[in-house]
Amino acid sequence: MTHALLIISLSLLPLATFANAEAAPFRPEPGKFPPAEKAKSHTGELIFVDHATRRGSLRIPGAEGKAFTTPGTPFAMLPYGMIRYHGAPAELRDIPLGTILHGRFYLPPDPERSSVPDLSKRGSGGRSGAHPAENHAILLEDEPSVCLREGMVWKLKQIEVQQDEALVVASREPKEGNAGKGKEEQMTLDATTRFWRGREKLALKELIAEGFFPADGKKDLGGQAVLLGLTWQPIGGWGSGTPFNRHHISDIWLDEAAMQRATESQTEVHREFIQGRWMPGWVDAVEYGQAGQATVTATLFGGMDSSLYADFKKGIEGQMGPAELTLKHADGAAAGHSHIAVKGPITDVTRATVNIPMGSSGIQIRFKVKPMLEGFRPGRIVRIRPMSWPAYPIPREEFVAEMEDRFPSPEIFRK
Repeated sequence: MTHALLIISLSLLPLATFANAEAAPFRPEPGKFPPAEKAKSHTGELIFVDHATRRGSLRIPGAEGKAFTTPGTPFAMLPYGMIRYHGAPAELRDIPLGTILHGRFYLPPDPERSSVPDLSKRGSGGRSGAHPAENHAILLEDEPSVCLREGMVWKLKQIEVQQDEALVVASREPKEGNAGKGKEEQMTLDATTRFWRGREKLALKELIAEGFFPADGKKDLGGQAVLLGLTWQPIGGWGSGTPFNRHHISDIWLDEAAMQRATESQTEVHREFIQGRWMPGWVDAVEYGQAGQATVTATLFGGMDSSLYADFKKGIEGQMGPAELTLKHADGAAAGHSHIAVKGPITDVTRATVNIPMGSSGIQIRFKVKPMLEGFRPGRIVRIRPMSWPAYPIPREEFVAEMEDRFPSPEIFRK
């Protein structure tokens, strides 16, 4: 059985050169997109998510630590930070806990306003520096998203099956050329692993029944090209050479149709989400008019589906509302964000085609507002919609000052 694998074009996520682990820490300036080459790379397991404030924790084992002994490192998404899952735009709420994510991070632009603590000076398990100081992400991607963006695939070399578990030898390599240059890695899969082929979702026992995998023992897989979804599980054993640090395979996409379907599905999920919450961006400049009128120039943040950007056209009506650094809506939990936002015409739309920094869409709009709100000052975060997008009521925890009531206090327990 052979399968061809298509690398899907990600034209809205420009390729960037990221720094290595030895690069000097970089602190972005508020109101400016930072240079991509100044970002540091860290990979870890997603173990906690606070979706309303776009923050969470990654378990980053590093070279010295074992995954099960490593504490989580808190991180926050920059307001223009992008997330990709299954090769498509995503939110933290879309990604299952346990997923291995690859991130690009900076120091917090303003430590006093950071929504997560800096634990870099705190030791852990006898290891100082267990937590990187760079805890603000400009990009988070799962494994297939990285491979699709970089033109890579996983080549399956060998599998050894024992009952309903298996040990796989594979290497991540360029899809074209340089065959056999990737470093081989041992990973596990079991009855929980999902196999995707065309429109089919298969289980390990079904591939064994087909003869693709052996019922028991080893089989040479001949460098079969696939894409993998990776997680971590506490398996491997002390004598494995990488005790409890092996990756576990959650998903295998066996052909281009299967991966493309996953990408399209996630794209639809995210498109619906952004239309309901509106496009985020920040204010570049304000031209003041008379009687409270103003023209606001704003840049739309990057990483969204192209159809969303296409809806911003010169001459249409829209709404703009204030937001804050976590992209939470500034006010209006009781009335709804559409009642607080200001209506007006989009008077101009410009689209850059070169030198677009990471985090930016390269799209600027000019928007006439009346009245001018404090949240529309230069450098402030806003959310904008064309009037063709829906005005759904959104949950109250996605508004500023509406988080503290989400968790019960000790008063709920009987004394």
